[in-house]
Amino acid sequence: MTSPAATAPNQLESRSDRQRWIALVVLCAGFLMIILDQTIVNVALPTIQNDLHFSQTNLAWVVNAYLIAFGGLLLLVGRLGDLIGRRRIFLVGLTVFTVASLVCGLSSSQGLLIGARFVQGAGGAMTAAVILGMIVTMFPKPSEQAKAIGVYSFVAAAGGALGLLLGGVLTQGINWHWIFFVNVPIGIVTGFFSLRLLPSDKGIGLSEGADLPGAVLLVSALMLAVYTIVEASHYGWGSAHTLGLGAVAVGLLAAFVARQARAANPLMPLRVFSSRTVTVANLIQALFVAGLFGMFFLGALEMQRVLHYDAIEVGLAFLPVALGIAALSLGFSARLIMRFGAKPTLIVGTALAVAGLVLFRDAPVHAHYLADLLPTMVLLGIGAGLAFPSVMTLAMSAATPEDSGLASGMVNTTQQVGGALGLAVLATLATTRTNHLLAHGGSFASSLTSGYHLAFTIGAILVIVALVLAVAVLRPQTAEPAQHPVVEPDPVLLEEAA
Repeated sequence: MTSPAATAPNQLESRSDRQRWIALVVLCAGFLMIILDQTIVNVALPTIQNDLHFSQTNLAWVVNAYLIAFGGLLLLVGRLGDLIGRRRIFLVGLTVFTVASLVCGLSSSQGLLIGARFVQGAGGAMTAAVILGMIVTMFPKPSEQAKAIGVYSFVAAAGGALGLLLGGVLTQGINWHWIFFVNVPIGIVTGFFSLRLLPSDKGIGLSEGADLPGAVLLVSALMLAVYTIVEASHYGWGSAHTLGLGAVAVGLLAAFVARQARAANPLMPLRVFSSRTVTVANLIQALFVAGLFGMFFLGALEMQRVLHYDAIEVGLAFLPVALGIAALSLGFSARLIMRFGAKPTLIVGTALAVAGLVLFRDAPVHAHYLADLLPTMVLLGIGAGLAFPSVMTLAMSAATPEDSGLASGMVNTTQQVGGALGLAVLATLATTRTNHLLAHGGSFASSLTSGYHLAFTIGAILVIVALVLAVAVLRPQTAEPAQHPVVEPDPVLLEEAA
């Protein structure tokens, strides 16, 4: 018969393991709230425009204000998580995001909504930037880490498709205010369980990276870059406004890199870029997201404006993407990564996504969902379900405990900047093509379809470039992911087990 003293360590290990997986669910619940908010708003924009009397130009700032704050702060707050504690940054960001969501829902004027959206973006950046760093720290074993990143990838990729459906249901069923109000109870519950379940970490200390001038340069460069990208569709890519601000953003970023190379305690140690795998994986992710997210946005517009789907039907049309990602990300992709490696799994997933985009490009003006669109959705769901966990595993493969927040912030930054840049480029090309055809006597439906299909073609090309990089440049992993210290068990559990 086994003695209580002998079974105590096993009980402790089992309960500590269960606590880590519950903590992962809590982290992903917070992240899902952030991801849903980014797409749920798109569905409600026409209603918001009518209710608050936005012009078409000002309406864009409901989205742009969020993107500028979110994309501009990700790297900085990710590094702050390393310095002062990732759990602390996550909780502060969750609080800011939840309060700002309440203000967004209560907004009755344009200025208040846009201002609250900027604050909401800042809170979203603080919440999202540190999650992946916390995951790789909590799950140091390669097999567990692959499974945990698969869950995170599912939330990151499928949340966008789910947001389209939820946005349509809330906007049509109640009103647009509830797309923001729904965040409040989720934020409160997530915060409550975060305080109880997430492991506390003190960070390495502000003295290791207290570089205020560097922080100002970084945030200024990224915010200006995101602003330039999202406004390019309004001013034109070759305009003095776009080229001038783009040059200033690049100059600020170059000044930041130069300062980090000389600073005694840099905010962002440049050693994080020394890994070829990490650098190339982030570039692949940016290209993949640029092609895929542009398809989501423009594909939804094509369904609404050409095929005359309502908001709920658009969400249902994209549901196979979410289901495909769920079926693969939640366990299966992790087993493939452990069996064959992250690089081969990424290559297969990227190739399937290319096939899906090509099929979408060839859909006719009067497309039938089952024959013309469903195969596209299935291919994109399977492709993304394989590609996202693989590329995130590679992007975090060299992260150390001291830099995991920064690495997590980099992954999220490449996602957001890649998505914003891709959407701006694809939307501009689609609009230009459509206007050209309309000016030459083309029908409204065929001109719109041709513009969207040009965008899908460019999106497919971007993903093909990502595929070429994965095949030709990316090195296969020859070693296990960087090991991280195991999270200390809860003293209460230790006492109970004894």
